[in-house]
Amino acid sequence: MNKLGLHANVWVAGWSEDEAALAIAKTAETGFDLIEIPALDAGRLRPAETRKRLDAAGIGCTLSLGLDAGTDISSGDPALMKAGEDKLRTTLSVARDLGATHVCGILYSAFQKYFEPPTQAGIEASAEVMSRVAGYAAENGITLGMEVVNRYESNVLNTAAQAVAYCRMVDAPNVKVHLDAYHMHIEEPNPVEAIRATGADLGYFHTGESHRGYIGSGSIDHAGLFRALVESGYDGPITYESFSSEVVGQPLTGILGIWRNTWTDGEDLARHALGFTHAQLKAARETVQRSSGFTEMEV
Repeated sequence: MNKLGLHANVWVAGWSEDEAALAIAKTAETGFDLIEIPALDAGRLRPAETRKRLDAAGIGCTLSLGLDAGTDISSGDPALMKAGEDKLRTTLSVARDLGATHVCGILYSAFQKYFEPPTQAGIEASAEVMSRVAGYAAENGITLGMEVVNRYESNVLNTAAQAVAYCRMVDAPNVKVHLDAYHMHIEEPNPVEAIRATGADLGYFHTGESHRGYIGSGSIDHAGLFRALVESGYDGPITYESFSSEVVGQPLTGILGIWRNTWTDGEDLARHALGFTHAQLKAARETVQRSSGFTEMEV
């Protein structure tokens, strides 16, 4: 059964003591199974304190981050690659102490707009670093999710097919594809078919909307996406991600281009997202089951 998660930026911009307390309490109160904690700077997450709050609230966590220009493991620069590997290992140590099951995001390059296409050598260098990092993650029971993002946030993995090829290159069972409805809506010719083609390589999924606001109020075919997830047998986390200038601050505001209030009430947004996700999953499961029954009868 899929665990349902919520991105912490629905509640808070950072992770101060008060912000952590609020985000964890509200996520649990709303009914989610886990909270996705941004870890651009994992050293600020205070793992011992945060773990106690998570345990008390009865929810789990995942971490997400993107590397930056100074830690870009796809650069081919040995110094930057070492810095990137060190950052990933530090984040994994914090994730272990938090009891996180997944560390996801733009782990394979910098989280930025590039002005040149990636080189094959750079992609191979990234995969080489990731294969070493994957071993450390596996020792701590952590799955790594390579998030497929739009062309303005990375030049390495913009489609599900590219991510599958990258994971094959890394060749580690705990390195999976992380798909995101928002990014797929921009880059994939057919997001539903992309999910089906990813199949067992899918390890983490972000729901969201085309305009980053209330799920179901934009142009994404959620019914199709959820049906593809069910048809593929995907049983990993499904985490809702949404951003508004009401909450999010720098550096994410600038990197993601969050220039307006896509919503003003995070609690209403979160409750709506949870109900919407439950409804879509139920409908998808019933549709797939019914289709399967018809197929068996016809045979």
